[in-house]
Amino acid sequence: KEIRDAVAFTQTDDGRTTVPLKLPPRASIFVVFRKAIRASQGGTATTNWPDLSPATEIKGPWAVQFDPQWGGPKSAVFQELEDWTRRPEPGIKHYSGTATYRKTFDLPENLRQGNQRVYLNLGKVNNLAEVRLNGKNLGVVWTAPWQVEITDAMKQTDNLLEIDIVNLWPNRLIGDAALPPDKRLTKTNVTKFKKDSPLLPSGLLGPVSMMAEDRVE
Repeated sequence: KEIRDAVAFTQTDDGRTTVPLKLPPRASIFVVFRKAIRASQGGTATTNWPDLSPATEIKGPWAVQFDPQWGGPKSAVFQELEDWTRRPEPGIKHYSGTATYRKTFDLPENLRQGNQRVYLNLGKVNNLAEVRLNGKNLGVVWTAPWQVEITDAMKQTDNLLEIDIVNLWPNRLIGDAALPPDKRLTKTNVTKFKKDSPLLPSGLLGPVSMMAEDRVE
């Protein structure tokens, strides 16, 4: 969630104002006209969205904590980010619920100058993510570009990144379909998911990277 002034717009003699917008899939924006300006005034730029440039990728290993009550291991290590359904452990392959990824990282030298806004891009997520950095909750992302700003939460070294990932229920239902009734973790009247039904992609797929833009003062 972000508020910024429009720096790209045009006005016409018939009283129309045109503001160029750029929205990713399922995104929305409010355009609020709250400041009086001259009828002849125009924007000073061609776009209202700054260009972001990749600064660095945050690579593994990642410590990942699952909920044992839903069949997952209490802890696991992912050397690289991967789809849960590709893991060999049944408790991860068929896991449905919330898992927390943790990683400690230092800022690269090109982000230590303090004159840039910095964003964390999660790459690809199935299906929802909540991000915390150094204990500060940075919000929930559920659609592309899977991105949050981290400028005010980051430190130069020893940044603790925590990402809660929530997937959908079918994978647990599919896993339960292969178990005897007394071993199943779910009870449902949904019958469309069988033990050989295809699993749905799940987890933090990445790549996770930091993106930088020049701070506008």
